[in-house]
Amino acid sequence: MAKVELTPLRPWDDFFPGSERFSKPDFKDLARWNNRVVSNLLYYQTNYLTLAVVVFLIVGFMNPKGMVTAMTVVSVIFVGSVWAGENRAAINNFKRQNPSAFLIAVMVASYIITSILGSVMVFMTAITLPLALIFAHASFRLRNMKNKLENKIEGAGLKRSPMGILLEALGQQEEHIQKIQSFLEGKLKE
Repeated sequence: MAKVELTPLRPWDDFFPGSERFSKPDFKDLARWNNRVVSNLLYYQTNYLTLAVVVFLIVGFMNPKGMVTAMTVVSVIFVGSVWAGENRAAINNFKRQNPSAFLIAVMVASYIITSILGSVMVFMTAITLPLALIFAHASFRLRNMKNKLENKIEGAGLKRSPMGILLEALGQQEEHIQKIQSFLEGKLKE
């Protein structure tokens, strides 16, 4: 098994090129849209991490107590959901069959508990804003050849990244890995 490595920070002109490299996703083909999002999450993960940290720090300096509360709630719920998905068959089946619904359920639970604790605006700004920006970029950014190659390498298990591990824990990458495995098996047979 390959060791976990953070991907390099992609240059700004690659991360946010001209409008010709952005396109509205095909909302009718959810599998293709999901594939685009997963591919971009894997390829631009360091850029996304940088974006999230910048927003996170700005909000954290404005409201440190609310930030710690929101961070704790989201961390506990995320770890609990991953644990439940691994140890409870019903939750694991739901996560596999409805990965997006599972992720939304985790986010809604985090939101509800954070609002009870009085830090809802910090949650909305510090956690949801970066996630929304990342999701929007990953949805609209078209993949390039380098992106596709990097994803095939990770999917084959030759390289591991923190985002790949996170997507695997959320059940978002299984289908992607199976497609890559089928592709590689087909190429080996040729």
